[in-house]
Amino acid sequence: MISDMIFYSIKTMTCIIFSVALSAPAMAQPTKPQKSRAQSSSQASKKPQQAANKPLRGRLEKLSCKLGTEDRHARIAVELIGGRVKSLAYYSKWKPRTCSVHIVRDDAYSKWEDTGTVTLVTLNEEKGAFLIDHDRRSVKFLFRDIDRERFCGMDGKITGSLTVTRGRSQCELDGIMDEEAAPSIELPKPS
Repeated sequence: MISDMIFYSIKTMTCIIFSVALSAPAMAQPTKPQKSRAQSSSQASKKPQQAANKPLRGRLEKLSCKLGTEDRHARIAVELIGGRVKSLAYYSKWKPRTCSVHIVRDDAYSKWEDTGTVTLVTLNEEKGAFLIDHDRRSVKFLFRDIDRERFCGMDGKITGSLTVTRGRSQCELDGIMDEEAAPSIELPKPS
């Protein structure tokens, strides 16, 4: 019985020594350190974010349009790269008031999410959002409760849509400059 135990111990030791000897050349080569599960999962979660935030590629294109009179109008200038909005500058004038919104992709004031032909731009501090719909002919901006106080110094929200079409100098507006959405300007009461 003791001789059997010694036999199996020697056999086990021989197998261990033999396997170590075979793997020695592989062990002599430098190996990459093993990643912990936390590192692997954090890198896996970074890949979709990197894909979503990858830089725009393609041709630079600038579109602009205006609709209204000199005293009361809305206009927008849009910079596109590869058909995607890189920046937008909206300006409206309701004499004597003006409103100016300028947003750039990857700035500190907004979050941009692309899904198919639609881009959602959420402004920080719950100041509103833009839904941008791209197609071959035009770019349509849906204004969702954009805070007038933040961008225009007036009470209220900007809600509605504005469409800029390639090759046209006039915008299509819906709701943005409507009278019921107009900011109230209080005049001093006569004494």
